[in-house]
This record gives sequence, structure tokens and C-alpha cells, in this order.
Amino acid sequence: MTTRVVVLNGPNLGRLGSREPDVYGATSYAGLVERCTALGKEFGFEVEVRETNSEQEMVEWLHRAADERTPVVINPGAFTHYSYAMRDAAAQRTAPLIEVHISNPYAREAFRHTSVIAAVASGTIAGFGLGSYELALRAIAEQLATK
Repeated sequence: MTTRVVVLNGPNLGRLGSREPDVYGATSYAGLVERCTALGKEFGFEVEVRETNSEQEMVEWLHRAADERTPVVINPGAFTHYSYAMRDAAAQRTAPLIEVHISNPYAREAFRHTSVIAAVASGTIAGFGLGSYELALRAIAEQLATK
């Protein structure tokens, strides 16, 4: 049976490739989707990649993942720093949940140094560009293998 993993992306991540390429790189969002689904296959995962600018939609996706015991890779984007609704939804996780960031938030503006998600995540990976997603999928594979 193939393990399903969802990769959830918050606000502005759909603009990868055109949004601040010096910070987020030149790969488009479509390139991120392709990379995550291809890597997922290597780990035996069926990966579904989603992006939303809606906090409500993200909370609903997290609820569904918890209900279905689905592992999650999440880049909350700006929601990272203030969305207690998203934090509370992530806290209900029933499978690994890895927080990722393309850039290193601690090397940026002070307001980016706080994550309300980190305390309820299995772990956080940041600062490795799109490689952060690869490291997160690898971490999920290792966590599931040790269960």
C-alpha cells in the first residue's frame, strides 16, 4: 500500500520563480510540485502538493490530514508567525508533520524569527531552498520506517 503525504504551502508560495528569486530561487511552483511528487515516488509515497492564500482552507486541510492519519510537510509561509488557528490544527496531527521553509527565517527580519507551528511539529527544516522539502520527505520516510 502506498503512503499518502500532503505537502501544504501557505500564502505567496504559488508565486515561486517570480517572487523574490534572490530569496526563494528561480524554480516555479510547478517545478516544486514536480520535484516533490518525483521524490515522493522514490520513497514510495503518493504526494499531493497544495497551495493556498486562505488560512481557513489550510486549517481544513490540516484537520483532514489528522482525521486520515496523513503525514504532512507544511510551509505555512507568513502564517508561520501568527496563525494560532493553524497551530491548533497542526497540534491535532496523528502522523508526522514537518515544518519547512525555503529561506532561513533566522537570517531575515526579526518578525520571521518566531514560529507558532514549530512547537507542535515533528521537526522544522529551513534554509536549504527547495531542498528543505526533500529533507522533510526523507524525514517522514525515516519516521514511518521506525514505527
